[in-house]
Amino acid sequence: MQKASTLKAQSSRVSTNKLVKVALLSAISFILMFIEMPIPGLFPDFLKIDISDIPALIAGLALGPIAGIAVEVIKNFLHGIVATTTGGVGELANIVVGSSFVVGSSIVYRSRRNLKGLLMSLVSGTIMMVVVGSIVNYFFLLPFYGKLMGLEAIIGIGKAVNPKVHDLATFVIWFIAPFNFIKGIMISVIIIPIYKKIENLIRAN
Repeated sequence: MQKASTLKAQSSRVSTNKLVKVALLSAISFILMFIEMPIPGLFPDFLKIDISDIPALIAGLALGPIAGIAVEVIKNFLHGIVATTTGGVGELANIVVGSSFVVGSSIVYRSRRNLKGLLMSLVSGTIMMVVVGSIVNYFFLLPFYGKLMGLEAIIGIGKAVNPKVHDLATFVIWFIAPFNFIKGIMISVIIIPIYKKIENLIRAN
């Protein structure tokens, strides 16, 4: 009986500890959403890159994919309350695309917790984000913006940057896929030198 009570108390302490870490990483991720920048010359100005997926990725790698998804959901929920310009559609898409990166990375990393495993996980996560991001934008996000702005207007903005863009598919091929690829590489370059230094701190009970 006493052993069962002890195990229950330990489990409760671990759960609380994990929740606190997820909440803290979510708050940091939410703040980072406001630090964004375009990449002039390569992409239309409305495609802005940010590093707010880094705390979610740290949560996913250290605490598991569910924790990483939780950070993505919380940060986008908060952003949807205070700063959405899409009625929550953009935030929903951000959850799906960001979570694909987190899940793709954290599942691979679980089986090999070393530097090589980290590199493999980030490659996997980047590929997953490129694929999922392309699908989400082609079928949902860009058509939604097309209803607000006119799809031809969006294509026209893209064509002004890259003449090879002439429809939704080429917009995704020349902008969305490479944008997410560059974002994945940028986040990976930032995460590689810092993650192994903070992993034990995040995982500690």
